[in-house]
Amino acid sequence: MNQLIFDRSTGDLGPKAFARIQTSHLIHTIQLAPRLRFNGGEKEILPVDDEGKGPASSTASEDKIWSHQAGANALAIDIETRFLVSGGADSSIRLWDLDDNDSGSKHTFKPRAAVSRTSSAHKFGITHLTFYPFDSEAFLSSSYDHHLKLYGTETLQVSADFDLNSIVYTHALSPIADHLLVACATQHPAVRLVDLRSGSSTHSLTGHHGALLSMAWSPTLEHILASGGIDGTVRLWDIRKSSGSLGVLDMEDSTGITGTDGLGRSARARDSGKAHSGAVNGITWTDDGSFIITAGHDERVRVWDSATGANRLASFGPTLKNGHLSSLPLVATPTALTPPGEELLFFPNEKELLVFELHEGRLLKRLKVPGPNTAAVRSRTGERNIKNRITDLLWRGQAGGMYSAHTDGQIRAWVPRTIEDEILDREEEEESARRDDDENEGSKRKRQVLDDVFKNLTRQKITFG
Repeated sequence: MNQLIFDRSTGDLGPKAFARIQTSHLIHTIQLAPRLRFNGGEKEILPVDDEGKGPASSTASEDKIWSHQAGANALAIDIETRFLVSGGADSSIRLWDLDDNDSGSKHTFKPRAAVSRTSSAHKFGITHLTFYPFDSEAFLSSSYDHHLKLYGTETLQVSADFDLNSIVYTHALSPIADHLLVACATQHPAVRLVDLRSGSSTHSLTGHHGALLSMAWSPTLEHILASGGIDGTVRLWDIRKSSGSLGVLDMEDSTGITGTDGLGRSARARDSGKAHSGAVNGITWTDDGSFIITAGHDERVRVWDSATGANRLASFGPTLKNGHLSSLPLVATPTALTPPGEELLFFPNEKELLVFELHEGRLLKRLKVPGPNTAAVRSRTGERNIKNRITDLLWRGQAGGMYSAHTDGQIRAWVPRTIEDEILDREEEEESARRDDDENEGSKRKRQVLDDVFKNLTRQKITFG
């Protein structure tokens, strides 16, 4: 570190290179922050006794909290990385202020607001949440109840409601486009485009055979969209074209289609081929638009050159687990935070986060999620046991870490942990232990004084005249 500061001060290291080295180091130190907790305010419901008259004795911890007791399904963070919105398996939606640490405990967040159960709210579990890309004043939610809804962030009131007549597994808004088209992946094999300006479903993009599970807009080209379905295909679309389709990605093609002019123009579209031998439920782009990352039920992750469609042949090994019928969140680190070609991929591997080197697929770290493999969750239909897994994952800011949603009802924070942070934690723990020791010593002294008084009284002989 001292050498870096010296190189920076002498001009041997530019400010951008210095910042990149620092942020890259921080990203590699990301780990679970167990003290950052999210308390949705739901109380633990204890089982009743055999006679049904009251709660039976329980050894459950009084400190047990959940963000959503029925399970947390989805997360979204606003453009200012201050507000986090979460959606539950029981259709609940809660808004959290990440800059607020004064809500009852230093390390525990409480919701700033919540969606009440009204006729306009979702009826079933939330599948995906998205903030407006340019404004924090509104966010979108989709649900198993077939609806896509637009909420105002301040009021949490529904501003628009779209019935798509089939389960909406995920939806996507372009991060750069002037248009306000929402691409929806549903049980229907066509990509549904909803225009928030006109309030109607504009048109559909046909080509998939079966339900769609994943969707992502290009971060650099506002009219380009990628979609993945249970047919194992990943299709690219240009929504300006009448047919829409630009072709498919083929896992057998490591060369790609470059076009007749050598610049990628006038290229022949590829109409056949599969990206995965199972359903494709994960798609994301690198933030410079150069690469597409996909994941499928064949338990493979593939990296593609977005210009040519070539399979980069990155091998991520046999450790991947992916078989759930829902959208799988993939997080690629921003390209500006690491040296060129050294971006990382965070993969939610059920009860752990796997950290890979993106372009080679080399496993760098396994971040374990605490808690049992099976979680007991309670909803309006009663209590049931489900397999504990990560349901959503998002990146916060430049090097602010990540947040994950889990079926056990928790929202967990993953933040960079430097040596200085660990030293401060140890000092805080030692100070807390000293305070506890002082309190215990004070209690012992008080008990000793009372014992002495009692002994003195019992030693005296009492006579009655």
